[in-house]
Amino acid sequence: MSLAVPGVADRVRRRVREFHTERIAGAWGGRHLLHGRTPGPGDVLVNSNDYLALARDPRIVEAMCAALSGSGAGWLASGVFQHGDHPQLALERALAGQMGAAAGVLCQSGWSANVGVLQAITDARTPVYIDHLAHMSLWHGAKVAGAPIHPFRHNAVAHLRERIAAHGPGVIAVDSIYSTNGSRCPLREMCALAEETGSLLLVDESHAVGVDGPDGAGTVAALGLVERVPFRVASLSKAFAGRAGFVAVRDPEFVDYFKMESEPAVFSSALLPHDIAGLATASAVVRVEEGRRRRLREVSARVRAAMAGLGFDLEDSASQIVALQTGPDRRALAIRDFLEQRGVFGSMFCPPATSANRTLVRFSLHAALTDAEVDRIIDACAEVCSYFGATPSAWLETVSTATDSAPAGETIR
Repeated sequence: MSLAVPGVADRVRRRVREFHTERIAGAWGGRHLLHGRTPGPGDVLVNSNDYLALARDPRIVEAMCAALSGSGAGWLASGVFQHGDHPQLALERALAGQMGAAAGVLCQSGWSANVGVLQAITDARTPVYIDHLAHMSLWHGAKVAGAPIHPFRHNAVAHLRERIAAHGPGVIAVDSIYSTNGSRCPLREMCALAEETGSLLLVDESHAVGVDGPDGAGTVAALGLVERVPFRVASLSKAFAGRAGFVAVRDPEFVDYFKMESEPAVFSSALLPHDIAGLATASAVVRVEEGRRRRLREVSARVRAAMAGLGFDLEDSASQIVALQTGPDRRALAIRDFLEQRGVFGSMFCPPATSANRTLVRFSLHAALTDAEVDRIIDACAEVCSYFGATPSAWLETVSTATDSAPAGETIR
């Protein structure tokens, strides 16, 4: 008698059921962790990466509309075929100039850019050292390349030095501003270690380009490190309010190599004319909007100072990204609802974007926030602190005590 062996389709169905039963019905109590109340008029939205508030800028909108209404169907083929005076190549030159790079390549997304670069510069013989909090696209790129991956503790240069001593020179992959907690990479120390060990430094500048540096050139440029960082990558869906990725390099010959050897570049269509027009205009706007960058710094410093004063652990945030460490999903849901009832809408980050029991509510601050809106954010966080406590452990102790004395059937929210 033969035993029936579950097929692939059965295994897939089981995984889907486990997600719905264990996460949505179980840990989330039948609600979706990422789907809260719909914002209304007057609510404060800090759930977008549009740091300079350019998404509806009329200059950008008009450029995109003009491109959409122009003649031609666009370039529905891989960018490797582009040459001459194609607008995407002109935009690549403009963005490279803005970031102080010798050359650059546009990709479909920041994810594609990171995956493509790591595929192009690493292999099974090249170790990749990745900061524990670095973006998942860097981890995926190293996996695609078949490279040995050696994580190191967040911003721990000494630990990274130990890893390189054990496994040899390789590629060091970091974010200039980390997306989950807003902390900044010690880039000067990373440059020194890369040079000392014969390694290459790859910096993801997605949350820094447009925000930091002269003309919004990013943190590497702001620190005067352009000549010491061979590879910079940026998603242009943040301060540039578009949809693309960019690779800035020191060696112009890398561009044609990348376009022929990077699979995301070879097998993805080029950007469409309205995307190119919008990003080209956004680049020009970002260059001259120092006032927006200054306002963003002011708003961010004020929120960080207030939240630190309330006792929240901001995990060394030094940017426009400020996160409430909510801990387990149950506490995160309660805090999300609490904030939204007070008209403050952040973004929920949970596994796999965070580790287990480290769900958070992220505030992505932006230049268009008024002083009154900043007050509302701070006041709402003060109420969170009073009701839930500044740390997950404080709230869990309160819930445990309240549950012990609560009538049967009553839940604590």
